[in-house]
Formats: sequence, structure tokens, C-alpha cells
Amino acid sequence: MAPKWRELADKLAERIQSGEYAPGQQLPHIRDLVEAGEGSKATVHAAYKALEAEGLVTSSRGHGTVVRRQTPLKRLGISRYDKAKWRDGDEVAFIADRVASGRAYRRNEQTQSVSRIGAPPKVAEALGLPAEAEVYARARLVKEGEQPTHTLTSYYRPEHVEGTRLVDPTPGPAGKGGGYRVLYDAGYEIDHMKEALFARVPTAEETKLLQLPAGEPVMELHRTTYTADGTVVEFAIGIHAASRFAWEYDFKVPDSAQQQEADQ
Repeated sequence: MAPKWRELADKLAERIQSGEYAPGQQLPHIRDLVEAGEGSKATVHAAYKALEAEGLVTSSRGHGTVVRRQTPLKRLGISRYDKAKWRDGDEVAFIADRVASGRAYRRNEQTQSVSRIGAPPKVAEALGLPAEAEVYARARLVKEGEQPTHTLTSYYRPEHVEGTRLVDPTPGPAGKGGGYRVLYDAGYEIDHMKEALFARVPTAEETKLLQLPAGEPVMELHRTTYTADGTVVEFAIGIHAASRFAWEYDFKVPDSAQQQEADQ
């Protein structure tokens, strides 16, 4: 016979799967289930911990135990950067992900801070600067509703962004078209970029900030953005909750041999 906490966890899981408890909805407080005769405080707590380990809920101080959204956001690998979106329209990259996922976006779902700091080693290397040279760091925390999805910190050479909206800490994207439009208007049109991805265990601070369930890894993104002449105009580091994104790439298959023939 299954222990009482397992029976309760299974009962709650069925209600989650059936939609009785919807994504984003808070489950009853432990004391409410105790008073309803579902078991002792220890039993309910164990059931909630089991649901969290199974990826059905998240638990955090101040938010209680909340049903997780089971359909991850599409994180478009290439088309999110389409110039028609940010140069000619007002669809910055992460909002393009929301549109592709059929999900809404509200302005207060991106907060940020801007500071001028000494460049950490990997930032200095990416931007081609001496160690500890001053750079601007534009750090964002992005949420979907009340649930954080990722952080993204972009680093810039001061001479590229001084006096622009990229050093304005006002919440939300940096105006119409976002950061790439700001760079474009300043004379730095982006041409190509390189992205590298790493899966790893989150730090305690990241676990708290992203409200991660026990055992969930993060995906660390390094993005280097270039102009046509090879100038690096942004180096960004993103920390993404692994289960909240599905990474999607759609690209033309390169044929370097054909290109070499064309160049001859």
C-alpha cells in the first residue's frame, strides 16, 4: 500500500493534469488541506515536495506552491533576430518568442538595471578590451506573468552606447525595436552573431531569482553580436530555466565548397 503522502500527491497530480488546477494557479495552503482531512502537515508537505520533484509545481517563499506551465516557450534561434521585426517594426527578440509561442507580453514583465563596471574576464575577451576596462552592463530579468523565465545581461563598449536608451534603466525594452534598433540608429547595424549554449547546475542565487524547483538545471547562453566589419557591439550572457524554453532553429544548410567556387 502506498504511503499517505504518495496517495495525496497522485490525487493532486490528477487534478493538475485534468485542468482543475490551472497553470499559474496556487495550490491550497498546507494548513487548508490538513483541516480538510487530507493528512498531517508532514504528509501534505511531502506530497507537495513530490509534485515539485516531478516538475508539476514550483514552491517559493511568498508565492506558495504554484502549478507550472507545462508548455515551454519557443526560444527562436534565428528568426527572432529578423531585421524586419526590430528595424522596421517593434518586435524585439524575446517578444518574437512570445508571438511564436502564442503567448502574451506585458511591459512590466521585463525589469532591468544598468551599471558601468569593470569588465569581467570573459566579457573583456569578447569585446576585445583589456581586463577590467569599463563597460556598460544592462541586466534584465524577464518574466511570464509572475514566473521568471530568464535573465539576460548585455555588455557594451561605452563609446557605442553612451547617451542612448541602452543606458536608461526604465523597465521594458529600450524603446521601439529594442536594443538592436538603438544600435542601428547609432550607426552600428548588426550583421551576424554567434551563440553558445551550456547546461549546468544553477547557483543558489539563480535558483532563488528564477524560482527554480529542486533539481532543475539552467541553460547558459553566450551571445556575441557583430557588425559587417566584425566589430563586436554586444556580448550577452543569459541564464534560462531549462524547462521553460524549447530551443528552435530553422536555418539554411551551408555549402562552403559551393561558396569557395563562387569566390574563385
